Amino acid sequence: MHAQPLAPADFEYIEETLLKYGDDHSVLNLAELDGYFTALVSSPARVDIAQWFPAIWGGQNPAWESAEEAKQFLDLCVRHLNTLASQLATDAQGFKARFDETEHQGQNVTLAEEWCFGYIRGAAIGDWPPLPAAQAALLEKISWCAEQDNFELPADLDVPAHQQRAGEIEPAARALHDYWLALR
Repeated sequence: MHAQPLAPADFEYIEETLLKYGDDHSVLNLAELDGYFTALVSSPARVDIAQWFPAIWGGQNPAWESAEEAKQFLDLCVRHLNTLASQLATDAQGFKARFDETEHQGQNVTLAEEWCFGYIRGAAIGDWPPLPAAQAALLEKISWCAEQDNFELPADLDVPAHQQRAGEIEPAARALHDYWLALR
């Protein structure tokens, strides 16, 4: 497994490629892709690249400008996927989701919705079976966030409550990974 972490320039290339070829049915940003990959590496069974790669694009691969562009994007995706798999398997407490951040009324606020949406997309591609109650409650912490539309934060946002909910997502993702890993 090749788990060499990506450099900032690699992440920029991924983000630019997602924006270039994305549409309403595809993964649109790095946060969403990170959540998607986190769910894939946490799945109860290995998900084949023939399933997960086209799903980034809503089921249909883009009309790439060149084979090299497609290869570079795929190689970077595989490296990031492998890095996440390695980290969750060997240093789960060190795992950090690539959440977005914004400032709201003078406070930094975590925006986890896109990441969570990607995670739910990845769980669907991974064809997760029904979970026991404890693990279903963990998945609910992620899916609830994915259902929020916080592109415009409300003026009366309860920032501490929002941050607390966002803070529950990474531990939930770690615990779901550990649950499925123990059953593989």
